[in-house]
Amino acid sequence: MNKPVFKTTSKKPSLPSYTVEFSAGDYVFREGDLGTEMYILHEGRVEILKAMKGDEKQLAVLEKGDFFGEMAILEDLPRTASARALTPVKVLHINGSTFDQMLRSNPEIAVRMMRKLSRRLRETDRLLRDAIGAAPGPVVEMPTPQEAMVDAAPQRLVHEKSNMEFFLSRGAETTIGRRDPVTGIHPDVDLTPVDTQRSISRRHAKIYRRANKFFVAEEIGTMNGTFVNGVRIETGVPAEVRNGDEVRCGLVPLILHCE
Repeated sequence: MNKPVFKTTSKKPSLPSYTVEFSAGDYVFREGDLGTEMYILHEGRVEILKAMKGDEKQLAVLEKGDFFGEMAILEDLPRTASARALTPVKVLHINGSTFDQMLRSNPEIAVRMMRKLSRRLRETDRLLRDAIGAAPGPVVEMPTPQEAMVDAAPQRLVHEKSNMEFFLSRGAETTIGRRDPVTGIHPDVDLTPVDTQRSISRRHAKIYRRANKFFVAEEIGTMNGTFVNGVRIETGVPAEVRNGDEVRCGLVPLILHCE
């Protein structure tokens, strides 16, 4: 597989953007990959493929002006399908930071609407798999808040002013924010009790656990910023955090305890 070639656009756009080139047969991304960007097709044709019964089934063929990969960038979930170049292609590569700037006029409302749409699309995908007899994915039983507290990992965020503790998820990722009744998204760490000025976005940030290391990444559309030891982090770019570091979401400072 040839390595993609990144080129900055010749004109001076209002937003930073890059053109990525792929040869025919190259995968832009594969199903199951961690998605951190979306693409707009500038030249050529791309096919979207889904693994079904041990084979790849073509779901769609995209041409100039079509976009793809947006579900992963919105939900920070693995790719639900593969994208492969049918011809030599050029795509506009948009990462989380650039996408965030595109929504600055009203970011949180726009992102919440798109997340809701994305959830519906994923449900449609599941129904389609059921209709054609494809094997369903594993069902993950979510614990109740009480169960989560009892079995929670010892790692936690501490709000020292109130002495409240917020335990991280037992899984590899912990979402931080405030409960969102519009989209039905409930963060693992709900900071509503300590966010008296409502400075934290509904889906503000996420903490990743990778082996013995921890990383924090700000979600797309977040208002008022996310800071590690007083330094604002870039949207969508994970920053490593260690035991005792301050993670500030909006106006709420928290201390990470991960040992």
